[in-house]
Amino acid sequence: MEFSNGFYMIIGFIICLVLMFVIMPPMINYLHKIKFGQTEREEGLESHKKKNGTPTMGGIAFILVPVVAYFLMSLFTPFKLDMNTGIILLAFVGYGLIGFIDDYIIVVKKDNEGLKPAYKFALQSILAVIFFFIYQTSSSTEIWIPIIDVTFDLGYFYFILVFIMFTAETNAVNFTDGLDGLCSGQMIIALIPFLCFALIQGVDNVAFLIVLVIASLLGYLKFNKHPAKIFMGDTGSLALGGLIAAIAMVLKQEILLVIIGFVFVAEVLSVIIQVTYYKKTHKRIFKMAPLHHHFEKCGWSETKVVTRFWLVGVVLAVIGLILGVM
Repeated sequence: MEFSNGFYMIIGFIICLVLMFVIMPPMINYLHKIKFGQTEREEGLESHKKKNGTPTMGGIAFILVPVVAYFLMSLFTPFKLDMNTGIILLAFVGYGLIGFIDDYIIVVKKDNEGLKPAYKFALQSILAVIFFFIYQTSSSTEIWIPIIDVTFDLGYFYFILVFIMFTAETNAVNFTDGLDGLCSGQMIIALIPFLCFALIQGVDNVAFLIVLVIASLLGYLKFNKHPAKIFMGDTGSLALGGLIAAIAMVLKQEILLVIIGFVFVAEVLSVIIQVTYYKKTHKRIFKMAPLHHHFEKCGWSETKVVTRFWLVGVVLAVIGLILGVM
């Protein structure tokens, strides 16, 4: 009996969701036991100090579950590893490894600085270069501009775009991971339009992988929502940034990534603006950066900030989806 692709996607979704529900409790207990806990910054918000000791590196689960599920299910489903899914998986795991090194230094080596920013950026840059040269051998260097419906061939300038996409997006998602459930929920919202694009384009291998990741993130969110029992760490946030950048690249929706993921963009821009302005004037534009902390300083509760940011993310996702199918 042959089953449709949609049937396999539903089965894959259920498998990943159930696996996360099963895996997360013992993982949280184990991380507690070995003291892989979060260390809040001394200069951080007082309300966040109680999060000290909460297990981190939870991103390991939502990286491994969809990756392993994809490879195992490719043995008996129509979804196979190809150039597109290979690049996405490499970005997902590759940037996750960079984050893991950073988390390991902080948690195990007890060095709050973690991986030095220069080293982290260098590793992120190397991966971005690798993705460009792999991808440009099998695809075009054109970008599509929504609304005006014009396509430009950037040639080797496409390399600059890819470089910015990967390095900026991974850091943007990393900065967004500061409140319970904020980053994981926002990523689920942002991935849904790209799932629709993949289905519309008939890129079912990519669509299937996105479905598995969304299911895994939903399972993780159950334990990451306020009050969080576990955090994703840089392992998870860098992996998710690399993932969505790679998806946007292979689906040729590079411009829409900025619109759909503008919450992530706003977070990193708030840090850049704050640091730049402070260096020049010794004054602050925001009460605290990244942006979500500014609203906490304004008196918003953590859950209010998260839900409002999610709502903005939903609006942006709908706008991006509409622009992408016009």
